[in-house]
Amino acid sequence: MASRLLWASRAASYLRISAFHRGFSTVIKDLKYADTHEWVKVDGSSATIGITDHAQDHLGDVVYVELPEVGATVAQGKNFGAVESVKATSDVNSPVSGEVVEVNRELVGSPGLVNGSPYENGWIIKVKMSDTGELNSLMDSNRYSKFCEEEDAKH
Repeated sequence: MASRLLWASRAASYLRISAFHRGFSTVIKDLKYADTHEWVKVDGSSATIGITDHAQDHLGDVVYVELPEVGATVAQGKNFGAVESVKATSDVNSPVSGEVVEVNRELVGSPGLVNGSPYENGWIIKVKMSDTGELNSLMDSNRYSKFCEEEDAKH
């Protein structure tokens, strides 16, 4: 029985689908987080943006990601795309303002990367930030973890 469970888990991982519900979500220390469950990784004036592990876990298996065009302008707190799962479609908001300089085209053919690797291979856009001061309004990992716990307790 244990070998079947291990096989199923490995197969699910390979296919980038969820095999088991997890009771926790990964939060990365050096990222900033929005209360709408997007993360941002800052490198100078460049920001990589995606949805959090908490968000993808609640959405379920992602089947489609709507991407903006390179060159589009995004504004903090405003919608720039959507993530569609087997459960629901959710808007994706930008945690910072700026110009989209790159989109993750891998998500077109492999939207499940958002589930399997939300902080690495499942990133959605890269932005040249127009106002780095906006980062001050975002949560650090400790605040975001507490925010998620409180939010989950309400449901």
